[in-house]
Amino acid sequence: QVQLVESGGGLVQPGGSLRLSCAASGFTLDYYTIGWFRQAPGKEREGVSCISSRNGNTYYADSVKGRFTISRDNAKNTVYLQMNSLKPEDTAVYYCAARARTVWAREIGRCVDLNYSYWGQGTQVTVSS
Repeated sequence: QVQLVESGGGLVQPGGSLRLSCAASGFTLDYYTIGWFRQAPGKEREGVSCISSRNGNTYYADSVKGRFTISRDNAKNTVYLQMNSLKPEDTAVYYCAARARTVWAREIGRCVDLNYSYWGQGTQVTVSS
């Protein structure tokens, strides 16, 4: 059964850190581009970050650039999103998604627009004092 499972969300104070995990089962993440998305109540879904298969090209939305880092551990079939210097506006449900496609450098800025095949159930991140 193909499945993506996010974990690592929670409640954190402003300025704090969290590391989200996206674990895959039923398929091998090596061949997939992984995207992280978030959706806050009353807002549209936002593409946060992507990491391409094969070449490891990465993309970050301006809202998280310099604070978030995406990485992958193919041996563990898991992708991570390290989130530092968290702000209240980062509060949202975070989702990971997978697409069996390599994204080259010239198009990495559009990786959040891919038609992702698999989605996780989401993990809540709340940044509040």
